[in-house]
Amino acid sequence: MQAISTEKTSVRATGGGARLLNPADTVVLLLDHQSGLFQTVKDIPVADLRRNVAMIARLCTLLKIPVITTASEPAGSNGPLMPEIHELAPHAVYVARKGEVNAWDNEDFVEQVRSTGRKTLVMAGVWTSVCVMFPALDAVAAGYDVYAVIDASGDPSEMASRVSLARFVQGGVKPTSTNALLSEMHRTWARPEAAELAQLYALAAPNYAAVMESYARAQQAARDNA
Repeated sequence: MQAISTEKTSVRATGGGARLLNPADTVVLLLDHQSGLFQTVKDIPVADLRRNVAMIARLCTLLKIPVITTASEPAGSNGPLMPEIHELAPHAVYVARKGEVNAWDNEDFVEQVRSTGRKTLVMAGVWTSVCVMFPALDAVAAGYDVYAVIDASGDPSEMASRVSLARFVQGGVKPTSTNALLSEMHRTWARPEAAELAQLYALAAPNYAAVMESYARAQQAARDNA
C-alpha cells in the first residue's frame, strides 16, 4: 500500500484551489453503470448519462487519474458494465463483488481504494440513491473526501434524485457535475493537454463545440487575411 500524502500540491500561492479537489490525490470510482440498470433511469436521458461517464473515463486517461469500476451481479438482470469505460480508460481496475449491493461492503473493493494511497474519491453510478449513496456515506465515515458526480449518475425518478442530493449534503458528500469536475481537474489552459481538454468540454457541454468551431473559423479568417 502506498503512503498517503496530506500535502495538497494543487493549491496556488494565491490560495487558489484550497477548497478544490487535488487531482494528484484523486481516484475515480465508477459504480454499476450497467445496461440493465440504465433501463430504469428516468431523471436524466440515458444518452447524456453515458456521454458524461465516457467523458470522465477519457479525462482520467488523459490526466492519469486512477479509476476503479465494479458491477452488481453483471451476469444477472442488472447487465454488464457499459463497455466505453474500459475502452476509454484501459488502466481502470475492475473489482468483482460477491453479491453486495453496497460496494463498500466488499473487502476487495475497499482494499483496492486504499491501495491507491489517495484520499479524495470521485464517485458516479447507477442508481445514485443506492450504488453511489451507500459507499459514498461509508467512505466519508472512513475519513475520505468524497464527491458525487450527479449527472454521471442516474435514478428511477426525479424524486429519488432530489432526496439523494439532500442526503449527500447532510452526510458530508460533495455533489458536483461532469463539467465542474472537468474544470476542477483542468484548472489552467497553460498546460500541454489543453487542446485535448478542450475536446472534452464538447462532451460535457455539447454547445461548447460551437465555441470551438467559431474560434477555429475566426483563426482561419485571420490567416486568410494576413
